[in-house]
Amino acid sequence: MSLGITGIDHVQMSVPRVLEADCLAFYRNVLGLTEIPKPEELRARGGAWFQVGAAQFHIGVDPEPFPRSKRHVCFLVPDLAEARAAVVAKGAVIEEEGIAEGLHRFFVRDPAGNRIEIGQR
Repeated sequence: MSLGITGIDHVQMSVPRVLEADCLAFYRNVLGLTEIPKPEELRARGGAWFQVGAAQFHIGVDPEPFPRSKRHVCFLVPDLAEARAAVVAKGAVIEEEGIAEGLHRFFVRDPAGNRIEIGQR
């Protein structure tokens, strides 16, 4: 029996409180995501919400740092070379590049070490 899942409403990444400002600046300024207001009852928790196409990307705040991992979100772009040039121009370091299952992609990390994939099909 299937659950009937039809899509993704949002993805949440966590950042440690001590890196919250740096990470939010990364998503706002380096990746240029469009920030949307968080519900009033959630604002005191910190973090931010962004609209990315039909889905949302949420940044939550944890009290402690955490180890680097391969967990990630993949943001699709219409022009990978242009996106790569834009993030490099803003100081992001490309961690890995390649093609997987027809997805041309590269990875960067936010200031908290979260892995971000940028891809073009």
